[in-house]
Amino acid sequence: MAEAESININNMNKIFKNPYLNSIYAEVYIVIIVSLITYMGKQDSPDNFFSPVAALSLFVLSAAVMGYLFLSEPLQLFLDGEKKQSVSFFIKTVISFAVITIIVFIVSSRFL
Repeated sequence: MAEAESININNMNKIFKNPYLNSIYAEVYIVIIVSLITYMGKQDSPDNFFSPVAALSLFVLSAAVMGYLFLSEPLQLFLDGEKKQSVSFFIKTVISFAVITIIVFIVSSRFL
């Protein structure tokens, strides 16, 4: 049983070691959150006490998820003494996310 758990953990660690996939994961997270807000939210409901609490909670959760996706592997590389690889990984993640964001803006402008 412990060996199976070790294999699962090793596979999970490999998932987040690709900067291009990390930027795609970030975009997928954003799409899921926007979809939930769009399809589950009530358009004309008045604001109440919980609206700002929910918004701030979502902001904090999003910051944590994005921080993990963008910074966890570069930080690990940096702490392992691989500074150039750390910076390279971070820059690749940010640039690939920027490219995805530009594509989203271009596609969304076509539907306006």
